[in-house]
Amino acid sequence: MKIKTNDKVKVVAGKDRGKEGKVIQVFPSANKIVVEGINIMKKHLRPKKHGEKGQIIELAAPFSAANALIICEKCGKPTRVGYRLDGDKKKRICRKCKEFIA
Repeated sequence: MKIKTNDKVKVVAGKDRGKEGKVIQVFPSANKIVVEGINIMKKHLRPKKHGEKGQIIELAAPFSAANALIICEKCGKPTRVGYRLDGDKKKRICRKCKEFIA
């Protein structure tokens, strides 16, 4: 998967289009990511013990990784991810400035 945890991404499609955030979780098998502060859903929780009140919590739900572009640290622009060999290792590169993405 081209997007990894702790990458900064910009959402390019959907209800949160234009927002930026840090990737918290990645689900490679489903090709989905969770970004903090984006795609917020409300979840209703039942009371666990007698006398306790139920509550509504807000949490970031996963969305398709195709709807997000990685933001390059060097040029600061949202970009697609390419790959280049660095010795024996295959590393991610920014398609705009051709620099390695950490």
